[in-house]
Amino acid sequence: MSKAELRAAIRQERRNFVQSVRAQGEAAERRLAEALAAQVFQHLGPHLQGGCVVAGYRPTPWEIDPSAIEAHLLAAGITVALPRTRPNAPLTFHAIDRHTVIEPGLHGIHEPPADAPIVVPDVILVPLVAVDRRGIRLGQGGGHYDRTLEALRRDKTIRAIGLAFDVQLVDYIDAEPHDQRLDAIATPTQWLAADG
Repeated sequence: MSKAELRAAIRQERRNFVQSVRAQGEAAERRLAEALAAQVFQHLGPHLQGGCVVAGYRPTPWEIDPSAIEAHLLAAGITVALPRTRPNAPLTFHAIDRHTVIEPGLHGIHEPPADAPIVVPDVILVPLVAVDRRGIRLGQGGGHYDRTLEALRRDKTIRAIGLAFDVQLVDYIDAEPHDQRLDAIATPTQWLAADG
């Protein structure tokens, strides 16, 4: 199966799963978000310190929502950042708080304002379409996170944590030279340290 075929198949499977959850009501979606946050904090929490910066994202309608993670981080005094997207360039990350106005940016994805403080994250929560246990991620196809991780990892150690529904885990994804491996994958039911 080609990457394009895999991307289409997993997108459909993810959409079906999300629709089934939404059919159960808002509480079911909230439980998934809280379960995901619990997985992240159980495994990542001991590594987070006051000066740590964690980058999240605003999900598209079918991506898993990291807002519960971000709320817990902000409550714990951890700096939270969101990305801004520029064509064919690494993402920039901007610190937010509970009052930051988030508006649609490139591709309609919600972003912080350009004048929000730029920060360099220590941990990046990464959205994805599919991922294997080696930490090879299949994204939307624009290469934004691969370019960003490559650029940031030249200067410091960055932990990249993929966030997914369990239906997005696959047996194997062909790695290409530009692909940046994730360090771990978190779903509402499990934490997988990448075994690549």
